[in-house]
This record gives sequence, structure tokens and C-alpha cells, in this order.
Amino acid sequence: MARDKTTRAKAARAKSARTARAGAAKAKTGTKAARAKTAVRKSSTRKAAARPSAPKRAAKTAGRADTRKAVRKPARSASRPARRPPQRFVVSHHRDEDFATGLRAYAQYRDLGIAQATGGLAQAHVIRLIGPCDPTEVSKLHYHDVEFQMVYVLKGWVRASFAGQGDITMREGSCWIQPPRIQHMILDYSDTCELLEIILPAEFDTIELAT
Repeated sequence: MARDKTTRAKAARAKSARTARAGAAKAKTGTKAARAKTAVRKSSTRKAAARPSAPKRAAKTAGRADTRKAVRKPARSASRPARRPPQRFVVSHHRDEDFATGLRAYAQYRDLGIAQATGGLAQAHVIRLIGPCDPTEVSKLHYHDVEFQMVYVLKGWVRASFAGQGDITMREGSCWIQPPRIQHMILDYSDTCELLEIILPAEFDTIELAT
């Protein structure tokens, strides 16, 4: 009888110990879950604080959109040059009767039809200098208000003076570019001198300078 009581007492103590351990484990699990929920709430709170409000986000997005629109669609300048008409094909064959007086009294010019074909973009002509050269009439300092000017010697020779370059004799086959508004003048040329000249634009001003 005493032995049965002892056995029941041990069993009761064992059961009590198991119940206590189970309660402790459950309490520990509950504490971990509570801590995890608290951490999630804190993380959500930090994200919400870092994230701008809906009106602020909308304003920021609108600002970026306005910037992109401003970059994509710059305002057109009022001084933008008008589009020129399409260029057309043109041929000019040599004929002595096509030479006519022009800018200089001591020269004859054969227009090659480039000005009309390009809608005024450029002009090209053959210049035939009339000999003999008279320096009192020819040697006058001047410049041309152009964007581009190129000269090629077809026949004979010509001697000219250019600002910053000095006096240069150009012979048959010689070619040069005169930068816009460079001051220059012809000093002498052969009786058979002919030049090919290409200028942009077709219409330009020539300014005579006092010497």
C-alpha cells in the first residue's frame, strides 16, 4: 500500500513537472511571437515614415514630368532660318557670249546657274580678268561679307595681298579659300587670267576700305 502511494506521488510530480515545462515553453513561444510582431510593426512604421505622402509623391512625379517635357520640347528660336526650296539639277556649258560685266569693271563673269539651282544657297562663276592690269583701278582694299569663298585659277596667274598672309602669286591650278571678311586686294594678273569662284550665300555685300 505504501509502495502504491509512493508510485502515485512520483507520477503526480512527474506530471506536474511536464505541465510546468510545457507552460514555460508555451510562454517562451508567445514571447518570441510578440517580439516578432513588435519588430514588424516597428519596421512598418519606419518605412511609412521614410515614404513620402501621396500628395508629395504626386508633386515630385509631376515635377519630373515637367522637366522631361521641357527637355524634349525646347522652344523654337524665332530667328531660325527658313527652309530653302529643293535644289535642282543644272548644267552650264562654255560659251563666250555668256561672259558679262559684273562686280568689277576690269572683269567679265560667266554665271554657272548655281544660285538659281540652289535657291540662293551658293553661287559659282568663272571670272575673266581683262588685261592689261591697271593697279590704280584694280588694287583696292576690300572684303566680302560671306560665309564661304573659294577661288581656283583656270588660266594664267594672279597676284594678290591678304591680311595676315602677305602677297601671294596664284598660278594655273592654284586654289585657295578666303575666310569670311578677310581683307584683300588684287595687285597684278596676266592678260589671260581666268578664275573659278564659289561663294556662300549667293547674295552678299562687298565693302571697300580706305587705304
